[in-house]
Amino acid sequence: MALALYTPGLGYYAHDSRKFGLMPGSGSDFVTAPELSPRFGQALARQVGQALQATDTHEVWEFGAGSGALAAQLLGALGPQIQRYTIVDLSGSLQARQRERLAAWGDTVRWVSELPAQMQGVVVGNEVLDAMPVQLLARINGAWFERGVAVRDGQFVHADQPTALRPPLDVAGSHDYLTEIHPQAEAFVATLADRLQAGAVLLIDYGFPEHEYYHPQRSMGTLMCHRGHLLDADALQDVGDKDITAHVNFSGIALAGQDAGLQVLGYTSQARFLLNCGVLDGMEDAPLADRVMAQKLVNEHEMGELFKVIAFVVDSAERPWDGWQAMGFAQGDRTHTL
Repeated sequence: MALALYTPGLGYYAHDSRKFGLMPGSGSDFVTAPELSPRFGQALARQVGQALQATDTHEVWEFGAGSGALAAQLLGALGPQIQRYTIVDLSGSLQARQRERLAAWGDTVRWVSELPAQMQGVVVGNEVLDAMPVQLLARINGAWFERGVAVRDGQFVHADQPTALRPPLDVAGSHDYLTEIHPQAEAFVATLADRLQAGAVLLIDYGFPEHEYYHPQRSMGTLMCHRGHLLDADALQDVGDKDITAHVNFSGIALAGQDAGLQVLGYTSQARFLLNCGVLDGMEDAPLADRVMAQKLVNEHEMGELFKVIAFVVDSAERPWDGWQAMGFAQGDRTHTL
């Protein structure tokens, strides 16, 4: 998965295909919330602004900034409250699109390829965790295997080998079962905790708490490919030409942050988070097309329920958390379900 997505010049995120866009006719493969409606970034900006003020910081760090749409929305909404906007993105082609889109903000925006030893500010990641490589585990006839990739007769094929690795929960039943574990995403959160001296973290993605993720009926896992706004489950075909993702185990993300010293601010659905942040304010005066797109952000059968938001805040001896209430979780917080 890492090679298919990130190999220089060959990986999906390392070449110049369009990737992000509303319709297949644009040559894009999928759409994210900021492309659907600017109301997404405008609502998120209210939470980011509150976090900047509460943590007395002035910088936003965005991971995997895509087309630059979310950065433009946050910068436009928060203005001088953001003194510096730092984008961490490994894709040179996407960086080029971002530079063009964000040129109006000049030196306020910068790009880096790795994190400094210490940082401050509010970290934002929209659909970043799902693109981090996972490990596949397969229970076959009661025995657990790690599923890898081999080459046979010039073709990529699955290859299983016995493993001591297990999902974080015992999966009830004896039926064959395929799933994922997420060591890289959890290590990413732990690294943020280590480097972030003051500030907060906001991560938005599709996924579940672990008791739903490892439900006995989810026996085929969540690994999926995206191309031309269509889905398929065969990651070994057309390698490098399509996106490969897996849903997020938010319980594992929460524990990784907590174990590394962060405090969980909240966890809820994207719909509840955006509604708490006023995404529908003034909607009655918006054109019909704008209202339709904004509704996709919160409708349960669109992005509203499958997508979740989790937030952390630095809580250390040097910068103790003073217990401020994050507006995005004021109603409908589901932290207790993690």
